[in-house]
Amino acid sequence: MRNPHQVFSLAGCLIAAGPTGGSAFAAPGQTGDQNAGELLYNGIRLPAIWPPRLEEDNVRPAVREPMPVPYLTHPPAVIRVDVGRQLLVDDFLIERTDLKRTFHDPERYDGNPVFKPETRDELGGGAGVPTNHGGIFFDPRVQAFKMFYNASTRGPLSLATSPDLIHWTRPKLTAENDNVLIRRSVQDNCVWLDLDPTHRDERIKVSEYLRGKASPSPERWGNFFTSPDGLNWSDPIPVIGKTFRTGDYCSFFKNPFRDVWVYSIKRQAGPLGRHRYYHESVDFRRGADWNNAVFWTGADRLDDPEPEGSYHPAAHAHGCQLYSLNAVAYESLMIGMYQILRGPRNPEAAALKLTKLTDLSMAFSRDGFHWDRPNRKSFLAGTRQDGDWDRAYLRVAAGVFAVFGDKLVFPYTGYSGYTAEGIPRASAGASIGLATLRRDGFASMDGGPKMGTLTTRPLSFSGKRLFINADAPRGRLRVEVRDRDGNPIAPFTLANSIPFSGDRTLEAMRWKGGADLSALAGKQVRLHFEVTNGSLYSFWISRDDTGRSDGYVAAGGPGYNGVVDTVGRAAPDWRPLD
Repeated sequence: MRNPHQVFSLAGCLIAAGPTGGSAFAAPGQTGDQNAGELLYNGIRLPAIWPPRLEEDNVRPAVREPMPVPYLTHPPAVIRVDVGRQLLVDDFLIERTDLKRTFHDPERYDGNPVFKPETRDELGGGAGVPTNHGGIFFDPRVQAFKMFYNASTRGPLSLATSPDLIHWTRPKLTAENDNVLIRRSVQDNCVWLDLDPTHRDERIKVSEYLRGKASPSPERWGNFFTSPDGLNWSDPIPVIGKTFRTGDYCSFFKNPFRDVWVYSIKRQAGPLGRHRYYHESVDFRRGADWNNAVFWTGADRLDDPEPEGSYHPAAHAHGCQLYSLNAVAYESLMIGMYQILRGPRNPEAAALKLTKLTDLSMAFSRDGFHWDRPNRKSFLAGTRQDGDWDRAYLRVAAGVFAVFGDKLVFPYTGYSGYTAEGIPRASAGASIGLATLRRDGFASMDGGPKMGTLTTRPLSFSGKRLFINADAPRGRLRVEVRDRDGNPIAPFTLANSIPFSGDRTLEAMRWKGGADLSALAGKQVRLHFEVTNGSLYSFWISRDDTGRSDGYVAAGGPGYNGVVDTVGRAAPDWRPLD
């Protein structure tokens, strides 16, 4: 069954920008009339040729230009906002504004690291508990987080559980293996806890990379496995790519907006160095044939190399490369985490016993393929300080982050560069820490002492209550609902708008004379915000008074029955246990 979030009816509510309906943009190297592909939940229409063949335009990947984002230059005539909170990380929703956009940094948790090597497996082979791509997800069945990690750098795939991402337990799964799920040494792996599997025996999905002699043939990248419980595993499903050679550190994730599995495939050849190819499949198992994968993305000229004097000189001359790309659905868009490699090169890192530098950079996508990267400052970066647990080589796991009411919590791996005995080694000393961000807090639209405004493009919805995420304790925010031509719709006018002052991640807007927008469902409207001394992070139109967004909540969290927000204000905040 197709996901109900992924499509919507055009009846009576959408005016097309072109003959295809929705956004009439062309992928690079294609003409507008080729946009006869899938219509997405937000009004974007994909090109008929999908995924786009960026490599065929003879521009990428030969040059380091930023990835084009067609839906930002040619947005839909009407944007559907039924799915999720509407984040203001780009201008997709905005027709005009004089507010200033600010991108925000997360805060590292004071108690980091929250998970360190302790067992015999973890203390051997360089002493570490890296997730690699692993996976950290909230499992509603047991009301706990599950973390899939490697016990040491190349150690066995293992499991730890936690109620709050801070206090972790290594469950005894079997008498022989303690908390080990798969006792096999691999280069790396990726794990996804699928809360809505097509088949019960595919609830846990794993990919692994086979290194050197472990690989049975040159065209074999590795294997996929599935399991209902982490103890009983399917036969290996070989991942093949005869037409090109892949690198290690590949991964995958679910794009629930289109109900497809996306494979983030690492390649190292060419002027971009390490970069990514794209492959998708409705069926996880059938996605193991990567022969038709297409060029996707890499580091570009806007990714600054490591400045001199900040780390070892061996890292300064190394051009930026894309080491990895993980992603997850959050609210109404895909959140991507670019793992940017700054250096040094592998032989130099090994000879110098120096950990490589990889920093984490945010990216956003509304069609699941094209990534907008408006803020090139690292979202999370290694400290570069000798002796710190997260000095370098930062990574995120599959799932990327969890949702705790008012906060987003990002587990990440950091490397100290030292073994348990204090011996320096390039890939040693991996531990897990946390960083937190305000709910929807990637970016805000800010107004100062002089009132600023923001007016959306034409929107369509089927809900009834307007909610906002805003910070204006010493200011105020008002909103007006207008028709497509910009005329105020009574009673939802600025004059009737009850001003909001305060700091809330979920707040219902009200007007004198009413707050129920049901009569406007299916019609084309614009929202006009006035902001004074405050910040607007997101807005959404909920189907009821709970403020539920019916958008995605990344790797989940307490209070959610799955990966969709159906509870709104009932979800608990992050209160770490004592």
